[in-house]
Amino acid sequence: MNKSTYILLFILLPLCTIGQELPQLSKETAVAEALERNFGIVIARNQLAIADANSSILNSRFLPILSATAGFNYSNEDQEVTFRNGEVNSVNGAETERYNAALNLNYTLFDGLGRWYDYKRFKEQYNLSELQVRQTIETTLLQLFTVYYEVARLRENVSVLEQTYANTQDRLTRAQYQFDYGQVNKLEVLNAEVDLVTDSINLINGRQLLRNAKRDLTVVLNSELDREFTVDTAVNFINPIRMEEFYTAAPQNNVELLIAKSNIQVSDYSYKAAKSVFLPSLNLNGSYGWNEGQFPVTSFATSSTSTGLSVGLSLNWNLFDGGTGITNVKTARILRDNQELIEKQLEVETARNLANALGNYQNSLEIYRLQRQNVLTAQDNYERSAERYKLGQISSVELRQAQINLLNSQTNRNLAKYQAKLAELELLQLSGQILNVDF
Repeated sequence: MNKSTYILLFILLPLCTIGQELPQLSKETAVAEALERNFGIVIARNQLAIADANSSILNSRFLPILSATAGFNYSNEDQEVTFRNGEVNSVNGAETERYNAALNLNYTLFDGLGRWYDYKRFKEQYNLSELQVRQTIETTLLQLFTVYYEVARLRENVSVLEQTYANTQDRLTRAQYQFDYGQVNKLEVLNAEVDLVTDSINLINGRQLLRNAKRDLTVVLNSELDREFTVDTAVNFINPIRMEEFYTAAPQNNVELLIAKSNIQVSDYSYKAAKSVFLPSLNLNGSYGWNEGQFPVTSFATSSTSTGLSVGLSLNWNLFDGGTGITNVKTARILRDNQELIEKQLEVETARNLANALGNYQNSLEIYRLQRQNVLTAQDNYERSAERYKLGQISSVELRQAQINLLNSQTNRNLAKYQAKLAELELLQLSGQILNVDF
């Protein structure tokens, strides 16, 4: 074996090292980790918690306001008092002390139905937040599987490249032996060496792409960047009849359409609440208080103490507020109308997206079927070519072409396989069913 072959084997030796077996990151585990730790999902759930707090009765203005007050006043003055009988009384440093404490109750009996519609709006906003969380989860799951299946595709590609490299290495060894025994010329060895370098470069690049894709997956999972794992390369497709049922029911389950309907309801409640400005408000006020005072000799009384309950009703009706209320009502009505237009626009776009997704899904399945058949043909062609090469019936160039054809057919099959699965997931998301199926 010549010097160049030794150098080549030294360079390529790390490629042949068998790595340790890595733990598998299953689809179910990946979904569970994403639901628990993904930043987008965590933020969306926090927004839902805010909406839950806002929809509480404590934020509805239906409960009364109870407050406690207390006070103390002290004054020290020089006073001169003239009584009705003409007597004059002068006191220097006259001290006056006043004490008070009270419990005050304020309750709005009627405010033109504004708080009622605000309360219903807050409840609907909570439902809207739930839909937005669902939308975030659906989007994240689609993103997760896009990256997960990219890792799986690259892992299968690396396996194909490793097999291709092994076949070429075996061809180089055979060519070297044949050259040593004078059965072939040096050109066969050189061709094998060139092809082996090409295969090794492809394998190095494939492994690097795989490492990069794994890091992309750890970002979606909010996991450690240097985490080592392998993924499940098995893909199961949903029954086409069931997919057709999902497609038919999509307008009722699509999350974007549901969000649009919820936005219309929120805008309608805001419009009705704004109209409460045209009606009066009725308030109940109550107080139970204690007052005590200590007065100087210039006062008619030296001290006084009072305790008691007071209750009152007040009616307030803004007959004209400068036009602010009318402007707010007009604006709220326009916003509601805009939400209805947005819903109609989404209905058209969703129908188009669903039709496209269904077509892509069916087309991808057919391409995958053809690519699988193509792999069988290419495999048979390569095996026949390898046998003929051993018998000296074809050249190394022809064998290499058969090997490249097999490599391309296998990587194309891998690509078609995961593209078909992603097309299925996209159709499931648009149909509102991505959270209701097993992956």
